[in-house]
Amino acid sequence: MRIGILSDTHDHLNRTARAVALLKSEGAEALIHCGDLTTPEIVHQCAELPSSFVLGNNDFDEVGLRAAVELIGGVFLGWGGEVILGDRRIAVTHGDSTKEMRRLAAEGPDYLLFGHTHQPSDRRDGPTRLINPGALHRARTWTVAVLDLATDDLHLLTVS
Repeated sequence: MRIGILSDTHDHLNRTARAVALLKSEGAEALIHCGDLTTPEIVHQCAELPSSFVLGNNDFDEVGLRAAVELIGGVFLGWGGEVILGDRRIAVTHGDSTKEMRRLAAEGPDYLLFGHTHQPSDRRDGPTRLINPGALHRARTWTVAVLDLATDDLHLLTVS
């Protein structure tokens, strides 16, 4: 299974639509948004694939975002949580809370996905691979990522 990972879209609707189209063209079968959506309209841009979402430090409309996620049949993880896809445990948070990062990492998931820094990163901490796909706002290069859960291959993609 291939998943698309995006973060920090900050209400950039057209850029998010291009990112989702790019992820789909690269074979993504599901999407995970690592927060800072800012508006429910971003949720609807992700609705073409099964999607999971967390809140970020710029997501002030929690009620509206939760309602939008429920409307598209997505998974709302609040400030952080875990999903299982392709027999892999995937923890997700925005990355602005060290406490939340530690809490999720302590549970030993296969992956811990996060955003917030607006810079892509990929590293291992024990059994957990920590991945930040970058951002679609306030970044030198706008990036998203595709992760193949079967092969553990990660590809960063540039969004034009």
